[in-house]
Amino acid sequence: MGTGIVDASVLTVSDAATLPTEVVLARLATTSVGLSSAEAAARWARVGPNAVRTHHARVLAVLVRQVRSPLLVLLLVAAAVSFFVGERANALIIGVIVMFGVGLGFANEYRAERAAEDLHSQLRHRAVVCRDGRWTSCEVTALVPGDVVRLELGSVVPGDVRILSSVALECDEAVLTGESQPVAKGPAPVPAGATLGELASCALMGTLVRTGSAAAVVVATGARTQFGRIALGLGERHEETQFQVGLRRFSGLLARVAGVLTGSIFVINLVLARPLIDALLFSLAIAVGITPQLLPAVVTTSLATGSRQLARRKVLVKRLVCIEDLGDIEVLLTDKTGTLTEGRIGFHHALDPTGARSDQILLLGLACTEVPGNPAVPGNPAVPGNPAVPGNPAGTAGGNPLDAALWQAPGAASLPVSRYVQVAAAPFDHDRRRASVLADGPDGRVLIVKGAPEGLLARCRDVPGSAAALLDAEFRAGSRVVAVASKPAPDLDTVTAEDEHDLVLAGFLIFLDRPRPSAAQALARLAALGVTVRILTGDNAIVAEHVCDALGLADGDTVTGDQLDHLDDDTLTARLSTIRVFARMNPDQKTRVIRLHQRAGTGAAYLGDGVNDAMALHQADVGISVDSATDTAKDAADIVLLEKDLHVLADGVVEGRRTFANTIKYVLMATSSNFGNMFSAAAASAFLPFLPMLPSQILLNNLLYDAGQLTIPSDRVDEEQLSRPSHWDIGFVRRFMMFFGPVSSIFDFLTFAIMLQVFHAGPILFRSGWFVESLATQTLVIFVIRTRRVPFLRSRPGRLLTAATLLVVVVGALLPASPLAGGLGFHALPIGFFAALLAMIASYLALVEAGKHEFYPHLAGTLIEPPHRHRHRHRLHRRAARFSHSGRLPTRSPAPPPR
Repeated sequence: MGTGIVDASVLTVSDAATLPTEVVLARLATTSVGLSSAEAAARWARVGPNAVRTHHARVLAVLVRQVRSPLLVLLLVAAAVSFFVGERANALIIGVIVMFGVGLGFANEYRAERAAEDLHSQLRHRAVVCRDGRWTSCEVTALVPGDVVRLELGSVVPGDVRILSSVALECDEAVLTGESQPVAKGPAPVPAGATLGELASCALMGTLVRTGSAAAVVVATGARTQFGRIALGLGERHEETQFQVGLRRFSGLLARVAGVLTGSIFVINLVLARPLIDALLFSLAIAVGITPQLLPAVVTTSLATGSRQLARRKVLVKRLVCIEDLGDIEVLLTDKTGTLTEGRIGFHHALDPTGARSDQILLLGLACTEVPGNPAVPGNPAVPGNPAVPGNPAGTAGGNPLDAALWQAPGAASLPVSRYVQVAAAPFDHDRRRASVLADGPDGRVLIVKGAPEGLLARCRDVPGSAAALLDAEFRAGSRVVAVASKPAPDLDTVTAEDEHDLVLAGFLIFLDRPRPSAAQALARLAALGVTVRILTGDNAIVAEHVCDALGLADGDTVTGDQLDHLDDDTLTARLSTIRVFARMNPDQKTRVIRLHQRAGTGAAYLGDGVNDAMALHQADVGISVDSATDTAKDAADIVLLEKDLHVLADGVVEGRRTFANTIKYVLMATSSNFGNMFSAAAASAFLPFLPMLPSQILLNNLLYDAGQLTIPSDRVDEEQLSRPSHWDIGFVRRFMMFFGPVSSIFDFLTFAIMLQVFHAGPILFRSGWFVESLATQTLVIFVIRTRRVPFLRSRPGRLLTAATLLVVVVGALLPASPLAGGLGFHALPIGFFAALLAMIASYLALVEAGKHEFYPHLAGTLIEPPHRHRHRHRLHRRAARFSHSGRLPTRSPAPPPR
């Protein structure tokens, strides 16, 4: 087949919805068995990747971010003017120093961008597609119009598609329409003029398969889809995290301080009749000096360092800033299976209602096995995932782990399952918690129903009294139990939930999922980190309580989904702190629990890996999933664990807090030291007959200082800073600046007095002395500010930070005596100055250390409120991350479809 109609402008999804399936296939120049690999590659080259985002480090974009500061632009303009009016040496020095600073920031931020790209490359989102007449798996970005894809429970629709065949298909379209109720889908055409929400014969990119399965042909991909148009309209900008809100507020604070100081200094210099260009350059240099130009570089370096540490600990983050949010969590809401338990569900035995073992119960359970993804229907490869095809024997295990455990049970292979031929099915869903199969068996047509015992027993008649006692005993032993019931159904040809009544209880299937040996230690570790763990599970309450007790999880109440529905929001919010287990929860109930934690002001993370976890993952402040999770769960999550172990998550929490703590160190350093130095410069310029420091010297001082601080991300962090969540508090930063900034100025003024009164310094010697003193004091104070403990004795700094800090001080001290001194406006300092310098440094650090003991005990820190997040827009951005590419052709080699 040649390259045919592949452009959405020729066949839109609205048009495809109104046409018969055979016409749609013809218009797309494809068939029910899809495209060949060669044809798909040719179409991909024409239409491009199925993507709405690009995700690769861009040199130009990073460079623009480094030079977009208005202050920096003004400074360069002023330097250029200075060059043309004759002060060329000073202007060139300013330009060179600024370029060095930009280069330093660019190198670090670009490295962080590359780290984010590397992280992204480890996350693969795939779709099941029919290529070359057989089902295979490929990256979603490799899909093209004309591909035939398989939609299954929990999958994200990979493009705008036209349904070819379906079984009980319903899609959650909330990401596009905001409508929370799922929408039924089928192959029948819709009338012309149908709205987006009425396209029942099509499924749209980014929506979720809530129930059922289908085969569909791709009509549009990428930006040509409905989802793509919306995502592109939003742009690349995500909702702000709490960390980003803090940075923005911090930048606003510095902008206000810089504005006041710069304006004052400029006016003072004009009043003193100094040259306009000198006054302007000096004022702008002061403004640049008080602004931590390398803050973005320090932040991104911290996050990149954190991401590498997390990757080594088997934690992948989708966005670097999520590292900070991970360290900020106070409550972890998690499923039980695979986190507190081993996650290896094994079938143990089958019991009839009296407690006797029975292979007949296992046989009925196997006959009621869902078979999503079974393409073994002769002559119809385009009807994948259909468990209700006449003549299709039940015997292929599906993706349900309980079903898989049944087929792996000893003796399962010898049971005559082939005697039951499925006629129709009502697939499992998380609201009714059961699945039904209509099958022709040895005794005629029979309806077999399998599901959660509590709901299924209520639909049975004449349940023996022994069944309830048996069920309670198995739950208390920690077993997972599935009830099986049936009834003759000679008059049924299809099956719906309404047919599941007047059943006869056959018995129970007993499964075991033992507690994970390491879970108790991991729970204790999370508790020590100040993280409260609560269980949100679809399992029985008694089973969940048994596991929690076995692992030593703190005592608390248990609330079931039915009980939850009878509690209003205020009552439930008041009880949250007393509840340990939320059992038999459906997706809506999980989301409600998370939302109420947030309303109570608690940072809530959610760990889940199933289809029914997607909404909760979207709602949580931090959505956490695992690499083995369904695509739906991984799409919704911010963080992916490569190993489903709470120890791995605890490592992530620690690394998030370490990253935040090291970033705050730089913020506190920059605000206090820079504020003190610039305040000193403003005061000195008012009483000195010359500029206290040349603009180029201020910029050089700032460059050396920042270069040393780039090693802060590698610093050690005290245990108490890791033991509890930390929050941005702009009020705390302001108080810190106002308390410690003037301490720095005291020693600046002392330096002024020494230079003028002791050494009778002129302008050059004065500037040399203050340059060395200000650089030494503001750099070395990191050793005191970095910890609330006694430095060195009870808190050792990192080796790299120590080496870099001392190197900067040595370089600063040697510059006035170096060959560069003349060009930089310096002069060699007398030996006596260094003796005074050592005394001032020792006194300064001692005074700051004493100030810490005065500042912290009386500080009642306040926590900022979590930022209001536009939930619908946030979900769109998260879903769009699934459809992103790095500009290369995705891998499309055949591989077995994921199970």
